[in-house]
Amino acid sequence: MNLLAATYAPMNEDLSLNPEIISTYGGFLKHNSIKGAFINGSTGDFVSLSSKERMQLMDAWSTQRSDDFKVINHVGHTSLIEAVKLAKHSAILADGIAVLAPFYFTIKSVEKLIEYCKEVANAAPELPFYYYHIPVLSGAQLDMRAFVKRAVAEIPNFQGVKFTHNDMIDFQFCIELKDKIKPDLELYFGIDEMFVNSIALGGHGWVGSTYNHLAPLYRSIHECHNIQDFQQANELQRKAIKFVQTLDAFGGFNGAGKSFMRALGIDCGPSRSPHITLTDTQLTQAQDQMKSIQLTPDDFSPNPY
Repeated sequence: MNLLAATYAPMNEDLSLNPEIISTYGGFLKHNSIKGAFINGSTGDFVSLSSKERMQLMDAWSTQRSDDFKVINHVGHTSLIEAVKLAKHSAILADGIAVLAPFYFTIKSVEKLIEYCKEVANAAPELPFYYYHIPVLSGAQLDMRAFVKRAVAEIPNFQGVKFTHNDMIDFQFCIELKDKIKPDLELYFGIDEMFVNSIALGGHGWVGSTYNHLAPLYRSIHECHNIQDFQQANELQRKAIKFVQTLDAFGGFNGAGKSFMRALGIDCGPSRSPHITLTDTQLTQAQDQMKSIQLTPDDFSPNPY
């Protein structure tokens, strides 16, 4: 089961980076059979970080790489110059790079997206390159099947897509391309709340924020689906959805999810604006609410430390 955690950017109380905790953070993920870290992504608040800070996180996470744990660095930026700089910096540090389409001024065609991705991919040609498809935030509402076909033909180091979109028809079409044009194509589904749905369509890899918190629960969902106990798989998926809804009700999932890591023994610190940071009282309230939605200690990622 190929779960990658979309990791948080750990910070000190003064909102400066705290890369020192990453060795512990990495060990925590490995203990929970997570296969890698997707860093500097949406969960990692890349838009609130400077390029220098993103490089610092890449430096720190590179020490966690192993044969069983890979690190994919998201290098996307509104500035192509900065994206290329981040890609070059990753060249000997990461196991792969990813890029989303530039946002604010959005890309309107697959052709323009291919041009943009070529520039970034060519900056680190020895690394596998992934496109991060998250149109709700990037604004690039494009057909991924058409993109994958062109990327396979035109970008030598193209390896796959982080597919964070609820268009399950497009996702299924992309899965079919794996057998047709690129047997080693990697498609990482990125909506945790639809994990069970992606399995049914042939999903084989996942990147998400809640894999930090609920790795055992997702393994149980996967196991239930494999033995065709679909009712139980769906029931467990609903628990994962309620986890997200519970934290989101505090003022936003990104910040609350980062704060909840404290309950698991990994203190990622506060969140930069506009995300919220849970107080100790709110964290206790959240934990109490988890019990009311029947999330048990066995559902949460255990801490080996």
